[in-house]
Amino acid sequence: MGFYFRTRSQKAGLAPGSLVYGGIPREHAPTMDAIVYGPDYLEALELAFLSHLKVPKDRLLWLNVTGVHDTALLGEIGARFNLHDLGMEDVASTLQRAKVDDFGDHLFVTIRMFSRQRVADLFSEQVTLVVGDGFVISFQERPGDVFGPVRERLHKGAGRLRKMGPDYLAYALMDVIVDDYFVSLEEVSDALEELENDVLEGELHDTTARLRKLRATLIMTRRAAWPLREAVARLLNREVPLLQSTTIPYVRDLHDHVVQVMDIVESLRDVVSSIHDLHMASISNRMNEIMKFLTIIGTIFIPLTFIAGVYGMNFTGMPELAWKWGYPVALGVMGLLAGVLVAYFRRKNWL
Repeated sequence: MGFYFRTRSQKAGLAPGSLVYGGIPREHAPTMDAIVYGPDYLEALELAFLSHLKVPKDRLLWLNVTGVHDTALLGEIGARFNLHDLGMEDVASTLQRAKVDDFGDHLFVTIRMFSRQRVADLFSEQVTLVVGDGFVISFQERPGDVFGPVRERLHKGAGRLRKMGPDYLAYALMDVIVDDYFVSLEEVSDALEELENDVLEGELHDTTARLRKLRATLIMTRRAAWPLREAVARLLNREVPLLQSTTIPYVRDLHDHVVQVMDIVESLRDVVSSIHDLHMASISNRMNEIMKFLTIIGTIFIPLTFIAGVYGMNFTGMPELAWKWGYPVALGVMGLLAGVLVAYFRRKNWL
């Protein structure tokens, strides 16, 4: 978080809408790829320069920008598509909450997208979708995304993507991001089930660390989904010129999915708490078993220690010290006492 506050301090005194990158330092160069399409047409492009992009008036454009650390490129894109300065400022500030900003002729939608190598390494990045008349621009922080199904549907001409407007494309991109939330939650659920089985079987050595990672994943998901629910609801509750009536039912369905994500997150948080309680109870039970065993051992050795202590004083007036059979008798009495105590403990089911 330190880099974020340093960036905020660097913007002190600057005019609103000034482009200052507020994210993790990146070394890779930003890339741009575009898909220009229509009902019966599609062309995929990899762009080295924005000036190479030519879009016929009867076509729709999806421009995907990977890397928002190049503020000069962001400024060029903003100027090319006449995007609002405040919206572009938020694109460069990568710790924004999920939200919707309506600037009349174009719309900024901010959402968190998950990336992972495995469930324990889940992290999120900011994705900003800009929806305008005939175009959608998606900004993401690093290479790799979850937009593969959307690209595939566009290339195959399957479904209604090519026939609908840019608002529907933006919905489709948001939908695959939210669908990936379910994938992450399913991984968390499977990991929790495995962890619960380990706890029940007594495998407790790394339970706390695993619980901490899974709890962090749930917190990350909740932080992503909670403001997104409000943003999508706000999108439905106000008139947005760019949102066509034919797309509203799909956006409403998206809102339902986000609510489901929140419900699952809350349920899994309860499961985490239950496993934590079970883990602590298992540790307590194991500790009680150890203490009981040590107490029984101590109880058995108390009378033996007493006998050994009495005859270890070596006073001259102790008649048993000179007895020929004193040593074996003392050992026999000790063994008999230990056997009696062990039998008594077994009868009480303490052993």
